[in-house]
Amino acid sequence: MSAPLVAILDDEPAIRRMLSDALDEAGFRTVGYGRATEFEAALRNLKPDVCLVDLGLPDRDGLTLVHRLALESGAAIIIISGRAQVQDRVTGLELGADDYIIKPFEPAEVVARVRARLRSPKAETTGSAAIADFAGWTAHFDRYVLENGAGLETPFSHAEGEVLRLFLDAPKRLITRAQMQEALGGAAGESFDRAMDVRISRLRTKLGEDPKNPKLIKTIYGAGYIFLGDVTWRSG
Repeated sequence: MSAPLVAILDDEPAIRRMLSDALDEAGFRTVGYGRATEFEAALRNLKPDVCLVDLGLPDRDGLTLVHRLALESGAAIIIISGRAQVQDRVTGLELGADDYIIKPFEPAEVVARVRARLRSPKAETTGSAAIADFAGWTAHFDRYVLENGAGLETPFSHAEGEVLRLFLDAPKRLITRAQMQEALGGAAGESFDRAMDVRISRLRTKLGEDPKNPKLIKTIYGAGYIFLGDVTWRSG
């Protein structure tokens, strides 16, 4: 199996080289781009496992690109930006990023965050199973789509998929915010909590849940969440 591929999008050549050197030394494959248009063109044939995206791009709004990647790509998305305000981090995570690293940074930190994003939530019984059936739905984690009983498909992002898999790996068990943070990585705090709220809300919408009375993903106020469906895993 080939090493995971990390795509680096940053308009500063020195930063691209620094990240590429650190990731190459850690055993990853890397490709780098200085402009969003080059990166988007490459994505027609490229399937990166992780995308490192700078928000301050010369030819495209970085947040718009992050949102598109979250909807259309199965890659994990890590924002690297000099924007240090809490609202910037919250917005990036709400739009589908998996993590947010503030410049300046240590290359070793980026390597650690990349490794964390490539670790799926710990499956207790699913092994390498890629498809889960539950409550009339089928989640295809190999293709990042939800399929209903009529065969209609709805895509979900990598970030949403991490949360969904966490629920499906532990049905009918309480999952606390602390457990979610430990399993999914990222810094605890307001930005993580807001990002989880958004991802769970989007999953509920895609599953046709009543937001005021969800049947599958139940909020246990002050404690966490419980997924109430019966789940069957199978190979892709």
